[in-house]
Amino acid sequence: MARAKEQRFTLKERSWIMYDWANSVYATNIMAAIFPIIFGTLARSQGVKGDQLLSYGVSIATGVVALMAPILGAVADFKGMKKKLFTAFWLLGVVATALIALTSDYRVMLAGYILSRIGFSGSTLFYDGFLTDVTTNERMDKVSSWGYAMGYIGGSTIPFLISIGMLLAFDYSAFAQKFAILITSAWWFVFTIPFLKNVHQEHYIERDASFSFAGVFKNIGHTAREIVNDKGLFMFMLSYFFYIDGVGTIINISTAYGTALGLNSTAMILALLVTQIVAMPCSILFGRLTKRVTARRALLFAIAVYMVICAVGFIMGYTLEPRQAAYDTAYGLHSKAQEEAFVRDYAFEDADGAKEALDDYLAAAKEPVASSNLDKLEELTLTLPDASAADDALAASATEALRASTLAFAADNTGVISDQQDARGFSSTLFWAMAILVGTVQGGIQAVSRSFFGKLIPKKRSNEYFGFFDIFGKFASVLGPFLYATVGRWTGRSSWGTLCLLLLFVIGFVILYRAKAPLERLTASAE
Repeated sequence: MARAKEQRFTLKERSWIMYDWANSVYATNIMAAIFPIIFGTLARSQGVKGDQLLSYGVSIATGVVALMAPILGAVADFKGMKKKLFTAFWLLGVVATALIALTSDYRVMLAGYILSRIGFSGSTLFYDGFLTDVTTNERMDKVSSWGYAMGYIGGSTIPFLISIGMLLAFDYSAFAQKFAILITSAWWFVFTIPFLKNVHQEHYIERDASFSFAGVFKNIGHTAREIVNDKGLFMFMLSYFFYIDGVGTIINISTAYGTALGLNSTAMILALLVTQIVAMPCSILFGRLTKRVTARRALLFAIAVYMVICAVGFIMGYTLEPRQAAYDTAYGLHSKAQEEAFVRDYAFEDADGAKEALDDYLAAAKEPVASSNLDKLEELTLTLPDASAADDALAASATEALRASTLAFAADNTGVISDQQDARGFSSTLFWAMAILVGTVQGGIQAVSRSFFGKLIPKKRSNEYFGFFDIFGKFASVLGPFLYATVGRWTGRSSWGTLCLLLLFVIGFVILYRAKAPLERLTASAE
């Protein structure tokens, strides 16, 4: 009976776990699934590559937090500061997320995303630091793993499902998209209240009259030297830098990558829903796995699975891109021919309005032809705002001519269309496989990394150490998206950008594998 009571979570532990429930909707709706599709589609409609632009936005946001992390961590270790800093960044994230829904300009939307991402990343820095305040070393793996598990099954899945339902019910309308963003902000706000009420800083440094920022920087330097001089801790953090780079980049660019490849948005969102469902039990299992095979071995296993994920992601894009490019080229030539015929055959009074209507028609017809959903062409018409009777008559005639020529294009290019359809089907299957594989290790690798680090560091200086832990993670998140975007731009193929991530996982695996002896000594001394 006493053992059963001991296994129950305390009020502090439950409230700490609840913040994962609160903020995980941001990780799903904004970072991973819905917002990248909304942003990518909007940017694409304005002639901009959304996946690359969003990757640069991630790099900027995480870079800002990474530069601030050691200083913020050192200040947070002083009595009363951790909760204040947590609250400031949490509010920034909640408010900036809500503001994203108020614009349709992709540039303003990107700026709001960067600010909200800074708020999210900053609040999780202090949240991680509170782990040492709410539990013991013996329970740390369990509490950390349950945090991720509850985040996946509740904070991600419930509002994620509601958002998907709204998007499907309202056919991805602007209202449904704004709702998916606003529910993120509201959910994050409401379910953080237990954390604010019940979690307090138990371990701290007294802030005396000699407190100064010069002293803070001195402490940061002292901590940095301690980390570098401790071989086990330094090797773990160096390994973490590389493998968490891959983890974070996969979270951030998976749907943007799929959108750039032209995969079905609804299918991608449903696949990521499966990721959340699979991740919940697997996160808990990882916490238990550390009792059997040690945290280090559990992390090595997770890194190996991510290597497979990278290979699957590369194949997914590498097989589809040339076939998609062939279709894009063929359709581009068709569009150019239609534009020339349009100018030659029709003299609209509102020439500019007619050109804009033609561009809209050709853009809207591209996907139905690609998917052989030719009945959809019956719904497409040339529409000019405030058109005269003469222009309306010309638009009706031009619509029939465009429909006929588009059907003829589809008939003349069956081979090209069939090839890209087969490649899309294969890549969609691989996306589902990748989503399931990610679900098995995503929560576990993050939870065990956090708790393993928490057990190795001094409790009174937990936030200062977690500041360095965070800077390693955040600078990794600068490198990964930057490499993906840059290599994708150089090569013209996003699949080569995903291949960079495999190298990062390999480096992280090798360093952690070679860190066995120093980590065993450090773990023994920390117990």
